[in-house]
Amino acid sequence: MRAAGPVGFDLDLTLIDSRPAIMAAWSAVAAETGTPIDLAEVDTRMGIKLEDEAAYWFPAGQVEAASQAYRRHYARLGPQLTTALPGARESIAAVRRAGERAVIVTAKHPVSVGPSLAAAGLTADEVYTHVHGPEKAAVLARIGAAVYAGDTPADMAAAAAAGALGVGVPTGSFTAAALAQAGAGVVLGSLACFPGWFASYHASISG
Repeated sequence: MRAAGPVGFDLDLTLIDSRPAIMAAWSAVAAETGTPIDLAEVDTRMGIKLEDEAAYWFPAGQVEAASQAYRRHYARLGPQLTTALPGARESIAAVRRAGERAVIVTAKHPVSVGPSLAAAGLTADEVYTHVHGPEKAAVLARIGAAVYAGDTPADMAAAAAAGALGVGVPTGSFTAAALAQAGAGVVLGSLACFPGWFASYHASISG
């Protein structure tokens, strides 16, 4: 694993609490289309691409239209329902303080990322959107990321595949044990613990 380099962050349920907005948008899609959508089931897959989630509820020929409807509702609901998770701003600041770049690597579509970051009051040095699983690994490897923080097993697997240290936070739908089993090198209670951990980690590799 790389000792130093950019630090990547997942977005949904790692840096931001987007669950209320996501659930509200899917509820609106269900009402608009008349298609029943089990929000509890949606919650178990939080972090995958929108189109992949839509495919669980709509036939192939309707996935794109359903995804567009979701984005329309999310753009309306997201700004009022999205907040930064504890430690998000401080974690990005800690990375920059150490002289590294804070990079967001997310499955979220570009049209949803901007409003989400603005609502949460967050900025990043670089943002890579609409990537999941192995696609995240490819981005992390390309930018030479040393660390990747995320809330899903797929995030931890992507970090490991890219040669980055996976830092798991169980602030989404997955337990600390599930993140560790997926390859997390470190599991923190939340990003509120990240600044202190990163300061110690960076000092150890710089000393």
